[in-house]
Amino acid sequence: DGIGVGDVGNIVLRDRKLLSQDGILTVVVTIDKESNSVLAGPDIISRGFVYVKESEALMREAREIIKDELDKCLDNNITEWFVIKSNIKEALGAFLYKKTKRSPLILPIIMET
Repeated sequence: DGIGVGDVGNIVLRDRKLLSQDGILTVVVTIDKESNSVLAGPDIISRGFVYVKESEALMREAREIIKDELDKCLDNNITEWFVIKSNIKEALGAFLYKKTKRSPLILPIIMET
């Protein structure tokens, strides 16, 4: 009968509002599991946050923050992906808020080989 189709809960509406205001950053990194080293990245994909070509300095600094966080984790033999992702989110989120006064959704994607 179609009842309930298209109904959107309050949480979904709140999330959509936050995304529309602050955007999303996807961070993609490839790590070699055996050597605990970064093979590729970090690559940052921005949607609705900043226009990357106009914010190259900010993105360069953000990559350095991510690299530093990854190095700390890998140097301390932290291999749990949820810990690494959480550390990246916290460090990058604090940096971006300090620089832009915006809090985009940060989605780290870690691939391993």
